[in-house]
Amino acid sequence: MDVPFDHHSVLLVEDNPDDAFLMKSAWKSARISNPLPLVTDGEQALDYLHGRGEYADRRKFPMPVAVFLDLKLPRIDGLEVLAAIREDPGLCRLHVDVLSASARSADVEKALALGANNYFMKPSRVEDLVQMVSSWSTLARFKMYVVPGSR
Repeated sequence: MDVPFDHHSVLLVEDNPDDAFLMKSAWKSARISNPLPLVTDGEQALDYLHGRGEYADRRKFPMPVAVFLDLKLPRIDGLEVLAAIREDPGLCRLHVDVLSASARSADVEKALALGANNYFMKPSRVEDLVQMVSSWSTLARFKMYVVPGSR
């Protein structure tokens, strides 16, 4: 039986505590019901997606339907995480949206070349972030997503 979209989690990969707080606040303000678990570096992101270590319990850490991925991350940067996702047959169809403060065209081009579904600039105003995630959520309900590991 299919699970409704808004019951699926969306993984937030963000190392900056202020940005993570703002995203979670915007998520709540936009009344998005999808759980938004947080990991703070690229290694944790890959462990979460592979269900390794502390993320092995899929009831507690369910496979997300989508990922919001920052680029500038400790341990393994966002572009490396994106490349690893796209190279993994079990994860390659996962929806990954880059959410970055970088406006460098080289970052945008590289992320899109590696298979990012979208590249979003982190808005400087909270109201704009709320509008962005609200629009994302509305559009997400009309897209078809593949949750890795589901059949």
